[in-house]
Amino acid sequence: MKYLGKTPPFRGPDGEILANGVAEISYLRLGGFDQWVMIRGENIANPILILLHGGPGFPEMRLFRTFNAALEQYYTVVYWMQRGTSKSFDRRMPASSLTIEQFIADLDELVDMMRKRFGKDKVALYGHSWGSVLGVLYASRYPEKVAAYVGTGQIGEWAAFETASYTFVLAEAERRRHRKAIRELRAIGPPLHAFWDMVVERKWLTRFFGIIRGMSLWRFSRVTLGGPEASIVDLPDILRSQFVTPKVMWQELSGVNLIKTAPALQMSIFFFLGRHDRVVVPETSVAYFDVLQAPSKTLMWFEESGHEPPTEEPEKFNSLMVEMVLPVALASLSRS
Repeated sequence: MKYLGKTPPFRGPDGEILANGVAEISYLRLGGFDQWVMIRGENIANPILILLHGGPGFPEMRLFRTFNAALEQYYTVVYWMQRGTSKSFDRRMPASSLTIEQFIADLDELVDMMRKRFGKDKVALYGHSWGSVLGVLYASRYPEKVAAYVGTGQIGEWAAFETASYTFVLAEAERRRHRKAIRELRAIGPPLHAFWDMVVERKWLTRFFGIIRGMSLWRFSRVTLGGPEASIVDLPDILRSQFVTPKVMWQELSGVNLIKTAPALQMSIFFFLGRHDRVVVPETSVAYFDVLQAPSKTLMWFEESGHEPPTEEPEKFNSLMVEMVLPVALASLSRS
């Protein structure tokens, strides 16, 4: 049984529920399957911000709720668990539906639902890792619906970041003289990897550097399964979605090259990159940023972050989302 979860309403100084606030969780029918969506914002007049998590299959809702809830003062934030992810994992969902094209179609349905409900022409998109692929491809196809795009762990060419990540972790294994890691990493060889070879590389990357810089596995687990929106009963589907969804999609993902397929975007672009990202090595993100054409583009470094800047440097991330991205999102409302 899936746990829908609960989320608290926004209240004023006297405890009254804010009339223009929204705080709700439901399953929305997207692409023929029910997908978990939470909407939170203090004022529905604010711009819409849709969060595109990584993986595919890696739920980040609780991380964002724990470290970035301040953004709900300025945006109507849409937390979406994509198909094949945690609360949206459905064993009846055919593997043939786990394609990049289907995720784009799901997102378009979600965007249109939010635009219609809240009376907005455009939304802001935030994409992390795999979500950065989905966000860029969507923004490229539907520029009239996107006011601004923000990417962290920004992928450009999939093969390039996989190669850089493998090279880095092998060098680290050799520096540590970790014989088992060296043996396993040399056995799989350099990318492009088959799915289970990639799992081996990520295993050593995680052991050497952790999932999130400066956060123990115990704390990560407590945050991910913490309430009230999540529960320990989510764990089986979280574990399934970590392997089933990316395994099915792996061959298609390995061929992604946004430098070729999305060389230009028609809205303001923001790359917020972790200096110490060892998954999507930031030099590969910069390579995409340098060639990407857009009306305006901004690259900001998070000097203390790895793969998750919103979690690792939340105050800086939240501030930039308000100081740099919000004015662009608000300008799109004034033109509506």
